[in-house]
Amino acid sequence: MSITVEVTYDMSKALGVRSFAVDGVRTVQDVVRMTRDRFGPERGDAFETLTRVAAVSVNGVLINHRDGLRTALADGDTVTFLKAAAGG
Repeated sequence: MSITVEVTYDMSKALGVRSFAVDGVRTVQDVVRMTRDRFGPERGDAFETLTRVAAVSVNGVLINHRDGLRTALADGDTVTFLKAAAGG
């Protein structure tokens, strides 16, 4: 099962890529764990820190409207980490 992961500008600077694929994941939490492991301690830690302030979507739907980090994934899904922003 292949999942496409897309990241924001800040995350892409930390990881060195804008998007990548992960295999063998079942939930969004698995994507976070596998990404951290894949990019090693330095870049993985930066990514994990940025995930705490990012909105996450699966196929364009925010995971907080689903099952949060336990949101199940299917082959071909796209998980996107979006920079949470506010303003007025």
